[in-house]
Parts: sequence; structure tokens; C-alpha cells
Amino acid sequence: MKPAKKRPLELLAPARNAEIALAAIDHGADAVYMGATTHGARHAAANSIDDIKRVTDYAHRFNARVYVTVNTLIYDNELEEVTSLVHELYRAGVDALIVQDMAMLSLPLPPIPLHASTQCDTRTPRRAKFLEEAGFSQIVLARELTLEEIAAIRAVTTVPLEGFVHGALCVSYSGNCQASYALTGRSANRGECAQICRLPFDLIDGNGNTVMTGKHLLSLRDMNRITSLLPMIEAGISSFKIEGRLKDINYVKTVVTAYRRALDEIIAARPDEFVRSSIGITQWEQAPSLESAFNRGYTDYFLHSRRPAKGVAMASVDTPKSIGESIGRVKRVKGKTIEINSRETINNGDGMSYYDSAGVLRGFRVNRADGNILHLTAPVSITPGTQLYRNLNTASRAELSRSRATRTIPVDMTLWLAPGNRLSLTVALSDKKTTAATATVELPEVTEARTPQLDGRHRTLAKLGDTIYTLNDLEDKAGGLFVPASLLATLRRDAIETLEKARKAAYPFEVRQYPATKPTTTEALHYNDNVANRLSRDYYQQAGATSIEPALENSPSVKPGTRVMLTRYCLRRELGHCLLTPEGKKLSGPLSLRGSNFSLNLDFDCRECEMSVFFAGKEK
Repeated sequence: MKPAKKRPLELLAPARNAEIALAAIDHGADAVYMGATTHGARHAAANSIDDIKRVTDYAHRFNARVYVTVNTLIYDNELEEVTSLVHELYRAGVDALIVQDMAMLSLPLPPIPLHASTQCDTRTPRRAKFLEEAGFSQIVLARELTLEEIAAIRAVTTVPLEGFVHGALCVSYSGNCQASYALTGRSANRGECAQICRLPFDLIDGNGNTVMTGKHLLSLRDMNRITSLLPMIEAGISSFKIEGRLKDINYVKTVVTAYRRALDEIIAARPDEFVRSSIGITQWEQAPSLESAFNRGYTDYFLHSRRPAKGVAMASVDTPKSIGESIGRVKRVKGKTIEINSRETINNGDGMSYYDSAGVLRGFRVNRADGNILHLTAPVSITPGTQLYRNLNTASRAELSRSRATRTIPVDMTLWLAPGNRLSLTVALSDKKTTAATATVELPEVTEARTPQLDGRHRTLAKLGDTIYTLNDLEDKAGGLFVPASLLATLRRDAIETLEKARKAAYPFEVRQYPATKPTTTEALHYNDNVANRLSRDYYQQAGATSIEPALENSPSVKPGTRVMLTRYCLRRELGHCLLTPEGKKLSGPLSLRGSNFSLNLDFDCRECEMSVFFAGKEK
């Protein structure tokens, strides 16, 4: 019986710039995703073509891939510009594009694979099947899906499925949020999200009473699924995506390291089923805790339940900022001095946060620490018993900034004497021996050595410190032959250079597969289906869409009463007032949120367990 093919597992890391992308590869990422010069869903994370090429050249040495986001809506007058951009990315060696706009399926592009962005809002088997039949070679699923929903999509698709595992959460289904555009004119679907969900709101009940004041009621905690990777794999996920294209290099180092180790443990436990999708061995100088990375508190979101249990918090309503790791409680306060109960080492300059009696997040910097005695530059209003968090660990940050990871590829070498006094060295990858290279030098004379040569030749050939390779095994067939160390060094350099050229020429680029027939649909498309140009409209018309509304971004303004968010997150459930429970009656509806100069109305669909957010208007 032919053995089952192992499933490649991909750890996909974010990169704001080339420096972070290279660090992510070194720390164990199998792939990175980054923005191009334009049309990426993070406007502040754009990169030049030269920088992207620098990343692809490095990543491909480890068979790691580089995906570029071109995942904004495209207007008619931009179609030619996007076409030109994609051709540049293709020449730069990019492995795939992450896209949202269906116009990409009709543009005259090179045969570069297309991945369906999370902005495509893929929540159902029907939608996923449509995208696969359209020719997408990888599909990013909605963050909100349960394991059962992921498995249902896997059952009707064959392309790799990508799922988020860590980082910030959008409260709305991705691609289905027009709040930023409605309130500021900056469209999230155009890479300019104003993060309305992170703002403070007053909650107004159906009687006009202010129930809560100044709370971040739509601000979700950060996702953390590091303990749920195996269930996600078994449900059908093959690519594990870390969110954070605006995060700094230390954040990426920390999170990639944690998830690399977790995935490697799974692969090591089930080597007959799973394999890494890239090659190389990573060694880390430091492996900091995920708790030390920026986070608003953690949630695994809806992964294990469509209707999470009462009391399971998903939002961080008191603050949209990073709280930090818990370090202890305040013992006593005297002027500018605070004594705490803690087992942690506190450093000069550490940042501390705490909630005051009104539930407002406050903070201070430690000027000097003497054990558990903290000396401040000014007194703070804090009471004994208050829980303290550290959101800036200066020692850890300094160590992480200095530390680096090294990623190397083991090789096997064979040394032998060929006819004509020609000494030959063959170098092959230890775990993928399909790529090998041979170099040969001519010996000036063939003489027998007076002393043993094996150890010395091994030491010389193993000197690969200025390359990405390490010697795993040497088969030395040169026996007692005397070979000058200088010739061995030349042979080693020539063989490695030849190997590099051979591997670059043999890099396994994936080629876009064009479907023989287009997918079909009988759906009516609305403004939140994001049809913003003629090519996208024509594509859906040919697929059979019964009617097509233009994207909201095609309108100069948004009318009051327009739905601007659809969320699986339910504010009533979060606050303990689900309408399906007796507590729900204690909070009379309809509910609304009042911001600094605008209002949003809320509607709750209990059958679907979803919340809709409507633009109610702005104050003049």
C-alpha cells in the first residue's frame, strides 16, 4: 500500500517591513505576508519592490514563501495600476497574492497564485467552494468559525485552508465592516481603518438611560490559540496565521518562536501525518513568554463554541491597550514609594498598569527598584491590595532586541578521488536529497599522508559558518590521501556556491491553476459584498448573481440606518444580558452606543446569535 502523503503545515507570520520579515524567517516562520507599495489592507505597512525581492531571495533559501497583500477594493481607474504592480511582484519572486477583489480573477496577470483574503468573509461551505472553483489556491477563513464549521468547509474543498491563531481581532466579520468609512470617510476595505471598535462608548438602553459610560464595548481581546493547534489541524487548517502587520520586530520574534515550537511538537509526535512546509533548523537565543507580548488579554474566540458560556469574556471593555502580565499586588504606599507582593524581578524603568477604583486603567514607570520596593518620580493614587500588571519589561525588551535566532540547513557531503587526480566533493541537503551539487579541483600531486587525515578534513569541510548550512554527515572516501587544507576550503566554497545556484534554479514555485469553468451563484449581492469595479461586477454577473449593489465605498457618504458591522460577538452576552436568559429582560432595548460625536444602533438576531451595528448619524 502506498503511504499516505504527509500534510504540510505552514506557520504564516506578519511583516511590516523587510527587517521584520527576515527575522520572522530566522525565528521559524514557513511563510511571511507583507504589504506591497499600494493596495494592502494595512496602509501603514507598505513595502518597496526592492525590499520584497530581498525578502523572497532570503526566504526561498529555506523553501519558505512570501505572500503579498493586494487585498483592498479596487476602483475602475486603478485596474491598470494594479495589473502593473502584480507583474512587478511576480518578477520579484513573490509566491502568491492575498486578494479580496474578484477583479483580480479577470485582470491580465502573470500566473501567480491567488489566495482569498479574510476580507472575502468566508464563513460557509458554499462561499469556500465558490472561491475554490474560481481558482483561489488557498482560502483564509473567517476568524469567528468553530471547529465544526471549519470541518464542514474542509469537507467540500481541497485547497489549503488558512486560519488565524494569534493577534488582534476585528469585532466585525472581516470585509463586512463599513463603520470607519461611515464615520470618517476612511475605508477598512481600502486599508485605512480608523479602528472605530477601539473607541470608548456610552451604552444607552431603550428608555434613554445611560447604562455604562466611557467603556470600550466593541474592543475585543486578542486571539490566542496556541493550545488549540492540534484540533485546528484535525478540523482541516493547514496554514496558521499570526495577525500583526503593524507590530514591531520584538512582537513578531516572540509570537513566531512560541508557535514554531508548538507546531514542531505536533509534527514530532505525528511524523507520518504532518511535515513542515519549509526546511531548516532554528535555534533561539531567547524564548520569551507570550504573556510578555502586547495583548489586551486573550481569548480563543468562538473556536470551541458557537455560543460561548456565560462569563467567558471576549472583550476588553475597560481599555483597548495592552494590560501586561500580572506581577502581584500592592502591599503598602508611602509618598513616592510603593511596596508590592511579587516573586518577579522588577527593573528600573519598568512600566506598570493597574485599574483604579473607577475601573480606569492607569499606569506609572518605575524610576528605581530595590527588590519589591518601587521608587517613583511622583506619587500615584493607588491603594493597598490593587492588582499590578507589567506592560513594559525593560530587561526582557533589551534582551529580546539583542537576541537573534539562527536558521540553518543540514547537509551531507561525500569526498572522493575521481580519475585524473581530480578531487570531488558532493553536497546534498540531508532531508531533501533531490538537490545536490558537486565541485571538483585537480590535485597538483597525489601523495599519501604521513598522519591520519580524516579528522582534519572533517574540520575543514565543516567550516560553514558564513553560510546557512551546517555539516550533518561526511562520507570521506579519500582515505590516506594528503590534501592541502587550502584546496579543501576551495572545494567546499565551490560546492556550496554550486548548491545555492542549483537550489535557486530548482525552487518549487507554484503556478496559478485556471479553472476550466467559472463558479455559479444564485445570490443577490449587496453593498457589503464589496463589488467596487466593472470587472468584479461582470464576474459576478457571468456567475449568475441575480442582482448586484455597488460597494458602499462607491458612494460619497453613508446614510443613517445603514448597517456598518455584522458581528458574531454579542454585547448583550458579554455583559451578562443575553435575551435568551432571564437576565436579558433586565436590560431593556433597543440598545445604542453613543460616541464622541456619533451614535450607533444595535440589533440582535438570537436565532443566528449575531449582532448588527447600524450607523445612526453624526452630530452637526
